[in-house]
Amino acid sequence: MTSKTELACVYSALILVDDDIAVTGEKIQTILKAANVEVEPYWPGLFAKALEGINVKDLITNVGSGVGSAPAGGAAPAAAAAGAAPAAEKKEEKKEEEPEESDDDMGFGLFD
Repeated sequence: MTSKTELACVYSALILVDDDIAVTGEKIQTILKAANVEVEPYWPGLFAKALEGINVKDLITNVGSGVGSAPAGGAAPAAAAAGAAPAAEKKEEKKEEEPEESDDDMGFGLFD
């Protein structure tokens, strides 16, 4: 039941943010009531408090920007991941430097 409750509160908060309305516990509760979703009374206030001072629109648009949080393992895996990133970039650069083969090189042509 908790996951449905959390999801309902998240969607309610997103609706408020999309309409440029301040996210408050009362407004989340109003949306949930209109949708006939029953939640424990503390959930809307909890979500409103968690989103206090956060620009949710910026948070949503920056999800895929490549700036992420550290893995749950701690600092050592984060350092290893940071060291692996330049290696991945070098591999990508290598792939781009390789000359691409055209169809003519293989004996295939458009009108053959």
